[in-house]
Amino acid sequence: MKVDVLLGLQWGDEGKGKIVDYLAPKYDVVARFQGGPNAGHTLEFDGIKHVLHQIPSGIFRNNIKNYIGNGVVLDLVILRKEIEALFKYNLKPIDNLYISKKTQLILPTHRLLDAAYEKLKGKHKIGSTLKGIGPAYQDKVARIGLRVGDILRTDFEERCEKLSKKHEDLLNSLEFEYDLTELKKEFYDAVAFIKKYKLVDGEYFISSQLDQRKTVIAEGAQGSLLDIDFGNYPFVTSSNTTAAGAAIGLGIAPSLIGHVFGIFKAYCTRVGSGPFPTELLDELGEKLRAEGHEYGATTGRPRRCGWLDLPALKYAIMINGVSKLFMMKADVLSGMDKINVCTSYKLPDGSITEKIPYEINDMKIEPQMIEFDSWPEIGDTTVYSELPENLRKYVDYLESALKVPIEIISTGPDRKNTVLRNP
Repeated sequence: MKVDVLLGLQWGDEGKGKIVDYLAPKYDVVARFQGGPNAGHTLEFDGIKHVLHQIPSGIFRNNIKNYIGNGVVLDLVILRKEIEALFKYNLKPIDNLYISKKTQLILPTHRLLDAAYEKLKGKHKIGSTLKGIGPAYQDKVARIGLRVGDILRTDFEERCEKLSKKHEDLLNSLEFEYDLTELKKEFYDAVAFIKKYKLVDGEYFISSQLDQRKTVIAEGAQGSLLDIDFGNYPFVTSSNTTAAGAAIGLGIAPSLIGHVFGIFKAYCTRVGSGPFPTELLDELGEKLRAEGHEYGATTGRPRRCGWLDLPALKYAIMINGVSKLFMMKADVLSGMDKINVCTSYKLPDGSITEKIPYEINDMKIEPQMIEFDSWPEIGDTTVYSELPENLRKYVDYLESALKVPIEIISTGPDRKNTVLRNP
């Protein structure tokens, strides 16, 4: 058996949570392989909206195992709140939630450091979610971080206080004001709570599932264009969000990666700073934001909105080896006067390219557009041939340009608003 990977091809917020939830019945295990509470995976069904930050999106189906891998950085306080929020739905995460002992921990002082660093950057800030992600990955690379398995040690609190003291010294040098009293209490209460859950040797857990012929899907967080190596650095997240990151973040061989499912919106959005060639800074951009409810599931911040960017999308498909595409939020473009798609970039020297230039952060790029007619309201159909003709023309064009089959078109936020192109 191989591990399928589902990930975002833009700057995050593509709708991965909905698709994982939709595909989950085909899988025995849903696994998170990177990121942390900066993720916000939104699921809607039965008239209820759910936002998951760290728990895999298969948690609402009791027969599926959900695994948090070693590539994740985990905030136990947020995890406890997420788990407790599930109790009212008669779910028992203690039965089907597994956590790798090698998963790095986010301490309260990591969150404070995140805020201090962002404040220090001033107008050059990158738009961090302030969840402590970057500082936690810093400690991981510096080999001084703590991991989930460490909470089982008798001297865990001593180790934790030692690392926190390093952080406090740094916070004091930055003249950042803070109060750790309540934060520490909340953290140690969460530690005691999580000890009751299934803390496992993750590589052996995943390997045993594959040996038993169990199907596994790896759920990515953020988006490919936020990858620490391949995104618009430094306006990126602190982990590898691409398919290659799944092998490291779960402890599997690269040869065990199966299908790579790429998720993209029918247009583009971005949260935080960084280049965005097709961004709409006018009433049309505001309309996209309003129609698409484009506000961060984690931060609540308004997302920047713009037209679909094919050079960026082709780049993400290339570095991930995407085998199937799923297009989200087709309904948001219903009723627009016209729809544009960027096919290439015009650089300051007048040249035209379909590649993302290394200097994209420092240059003015003029997107080269082609225009499409919009389509009327889509309705509740789940049959592809019943979708509006102009929407099908849009899908046909994108599939031809991207050279990868578009298998799913999402026509609304609910689980049922999903159209299979080739059932």
